[in-house]
Amino acid sequence: MESLFIINTQGDVFLEKHWRSVISKGICDQFLEKLKISNEVIPVIPTSFQSTNLVSIGRCGVYLVSVCKAEISPLFVLEFLHRIIDTFTDYFNECNESIIKEHYVVIYELLDEMLDNGYPLATESNVLKELIKPPNILRSIANSMTGKTNFSDTLPVGSLSSIPWRKSDVKYTNNEAYFDIIEEVDAIIDRSGAAIFAEISGEIQCLTKLSGMPDLNLSFINPRILDDVSFHPCVRYKKWDSEKVLSFIPPDGSFRLMSYHVTSQTVPIPIYIRQNIHLKNGEQGKLDITVGPKTTLGHPLENVKLEILFPKNVVNCSLVTTQGKYVFDQNTKILNWDVGKIDVQKLPNIRGSVITCQGSANESMPSINVQFTISQVAISGLRVNRLDMYGDLKYRPFKGVKYVTKAGKFQIRL
Repeated sequence: MESLFIINTQGDVFLEKHWRSVISKGICDQFLEKLKISNEVIPVIPTSFQSTNLVSIGRCGVYLVSVCKAEISPLFVLEFLHRIIDTFTDYFNECNESIIKEHYVVIYELLDEMLDNGYPLATESNVLKELIKPPNILRSIANSMTGKTNFSDTLPVGSLSSIPWRKSDVKYTNNEAYFDIIEEVDAIIDRSGAAIFAEISGEIQCLTKLSGMPDLNLSFINPRILDDVSFHPCVRYKKWDSEKVLSFIPPDGSFRLMSYHVTSQTVPIPIYIRQNIHLKNGEQGKLDITVGPKTTLGHPLENVKLEILFPKNVVNCSLVTTQGKYVFDQNTKILNWDVGKIDVQKLPNIRGSVITCQGSANESMPSINVQFTISQVAISGLRVNRLDMYGDLKYRPFKGVKYVTKAGKFQIRL
């Protein structure tokens, strides 16, 4: 990577970082032009400037655009950009434009350590926290009075060892290891309720607070369903390839152990929507939508939200809901219905009238973006079999596994 530009949703470059040579932010014009056309810009954009490519991601209301000259795998750059956002979130608890501007000094210090002359160097959060102390009020006041920075005077313990992601002298009074299996359902559903496209993407998020140097083995009941797996560097790939067992010495603290896709089986659709929408040009139309659970393995649908994208000729709507609240934005023509938890005994319903402009052409039928959460369920059927711990350990840790399924890009086209 030559340079990194951070851009807000208005298209303003509010932070830039250069590692090899200074590149004008004007190179981002091609990215901004495509951003005006669509909010979802292709991740790799070739430019005419010295055979460079722009590799970008959008997260947390900001866009990270990197400039790459050398031949490099785009996936490698994309993963690093996601790691930057994850590191900022870990340091500041959240990541957005105001947070980045507030902590720009620490941001620059982190970027200096994460990349050395354009090559990834330190990307583990626990290693970075030894190099650069996370900001707090007392440290900020002390630094402003003394002129010091957040940089540590010593190298992290173990930074030059064969296990750079973990310190060798970790000690805890209460030893524990938690594993969160989080799955997202991406789907496109047609008017009849049939799935045009459906896929499950998942990840295993870990929080380990274990003394010493534990060696863990995590096995699953049905690991063969997993496709396109990606691991944290601590995982021994040969063990997984031969036995489908995750064997690893974990980093200290929070980290993502593994990500995966499930495409080799029929994806269950957890939610259904019965709708009756009639829009008449220049007249009063009707809307009637009912939401219910479909395949949830006996667990309730929670945090259900519907985002209904109306055509531009819709002026206003007058609706009544049996559950939750709705808001209609007359500028964006988006109706947001916050449903909440679904009770199967009384399914949520929203109905009423929709008013359209006189003489305006009816562009298209609405589409619905859906959000939901199902606790204690991995919709793919993935289940942990057991967790074994090895090494010279003189304690018995507390272990826990939690499953969560939620909507990813889940759209119903009417």
